[in-house]
Amino acid sequence: MWDRRQVILSGTAASLMLSACQTPSIGSEDMTEPQLSQIEINGISLRVAEAGPKDGPLVVLVHGWPELWYSWRYQIPALAAAGYHVVAPDMRGYGGSDAPLAVEDYDIQHLTADVVGLVDHFGYEKAHLIGHDWGSIISWYTTLFYPDRFHSLTAMSVPYSGRGTISPIAAMKAGYKDNFFYILYFQEPGVAEAEFDADPRGILKRLYASPDTPRLPPELTDPKMSAGGWIPRLPEPTELPPWLSAEDLDYYVDTFSEAGFRGGISYYRNFHRNWETTPELDGVNVQVPVLFIAGEKDVVIRGQTYDTLNASMSKVAPGLKDVILYPETGHWVQQEKAELVNRDVLEFISAVGE
Repeated sequence: MWDRRQVILSGTAASLMLSACQTPSIGSEDMTEPQLSQIEINGISLRVAEAGPKDGPLVVLVHGWPELWYSWRYQIPALAAAGYHVVAPDMRGYGGSDAPLAVEDYDIQHLTADVVGLVDHFGYEKAHLIGHDWGSIISWYTTLFYPDRFHSLTAMSVPYSGRGTISPIAAMKAGYKDNFFYILYFQEPGVAEAEFDADPRGILKRLYASPDTPRLPPELTDPKMSAGGWIPRLPEPTELPPWLSAEDLDYYVDTFSEAGFRGGISYYRNFHRNWETTPELDGVNVQVPVLFIAGEKDVVIRGQTYDTLNASMSKVAPGLKDVILYPETGHWVQQEKAELVNRDVLEFISAVGE
């Protein structure tokens, strides 16, 4: 067993952290408090939250959709307190970062180059990489494209089983036909972002919930794509989950109200392009040590168990060290189970070392 590094964000520390996140104190002497800055990488400006000693091992945190650097608010101080130099960007198209207009500017080549650009910008040869949701997809590909630049990969929620034999969009269309599926809904430019931009609180409040969050019945139950958009299909929560305060939700809503949803949705519009432009990855394995973390009730893993996930991922990631599934936990795992995630991530990356 690895030696556990018990640096866990307590409830009191979490409350302090949330306050600090909303109004970051630039220049504070507290190195666990995230400092926000703009940096230039690959021809665009990224907003980056940074914490921890500048000479510590680098950890890059890559968020998913629809998230921000703020989605790591529970991990940043724990990693920084453990001696790591932590960097968590708003990925391109999100929050305070630039949002290019061309859909192709959100393909996997651009996204992975942004991650490596962060490592370069902060002057490191290698980093520990942690991703959730789309950030997990980006992180899997980043370690495939740049295996020599990373000590380890912690992937959350989205597993990897190798390059498929057909385009994922073709597979989805064949499976769902004329029924609604959000990724297919996202494929038509201008449609999904118009719905979400008109009601950012409506979509975010419905998405940011736990499996046991009480909800109202959905307004729209017709399964056909032609019946309407996504917000009315999602049951509205009647209360916030314990890991999301009203101030947290306001931060997300205010940020997405200003930045819009187009950039993040453009990631989905590159699913086919990403498959089409990466034939060289056929049969290529992930070479770095890997930890996979998810909630047992995360809809993304579709009910898979430890055994099925371990079997599929170990074929393409021979360095897979463990699969950790938290009971009664949904998709927003690093927020829902912050203390457990912090414990397990610190244990893993400290064992990997530099």
